[in-house]
Amino acid sequence: MKHAEISAEEGYADTHHDLYSKTVFGFWVYLVTDFVLFGTFFATFAVLHNNTYGGPGAAQLFKLPFALIQTLLLLTAAFLSGLGGAAAHRKNKGATIAFFALTMVLGIIFMGMELNEFSRLIKAGHGWEKSAFLSIFFTLVGTHGLHVLFAILWVIALLIPVIKDGITAESLRRLTCLRMFWQFLNIVWVFIFTFVYFMGDY
Repeated sequence: MKHAEISAEEGYADTHHDLYSKTVFGFWVYLVTDFVLFGTFFATFAVLHNNTYGGPGAAQLFKLPFALIQTLLLLTAAFLSGLGGAAAHRKNKGATIAFFALTMVLGIIFMGMELNEFSRLIKAGHGWEKSAFLSIFFTLVGTHGLHVLFAILWVIALLIPVIKDGITAESLRRLTCLRMFWQFLNIVWVFIFTFVYFMGDY
């Protein structure tokens, strides 16, 4: 009975609800630690981006239009995840599934493009071991890619119970965290696009 009462109260969770707010706050703490991790990578990139060991730099290796397409894909994915989160709060099961499924599809396309770029660089002899610049590039962009892969798998894991049981209090909290995670991925990628691809092209 107590569980039923809790679920009913969480039906339309907001920042004033204890369990919902604790979950969101805890996830914010996790995201802060991830921001620190990527901040460290960005600082390292700033120091090492010119250490090409006599090889080509960012302007020669990267294709800015290609990276721009990736950016637009991730921006759209983050926007769709926001719509999915809003639909979940409105208990709209169909829209929630559709928006998060589209988010996942765009994430998969993004990952395919990233793997294609890595493959192109490695086949051309520009692997991570060739210079300090390439080492930090593969570390920074690769770590972000692993996060995107995790987000894709997370969408699958969370949509299965939504398809079966609809929008419950538990799924609502989890989908809220998932939405936040996609926004985080988008923010980090904007910094990557700006400092690695855009500024590196000049």
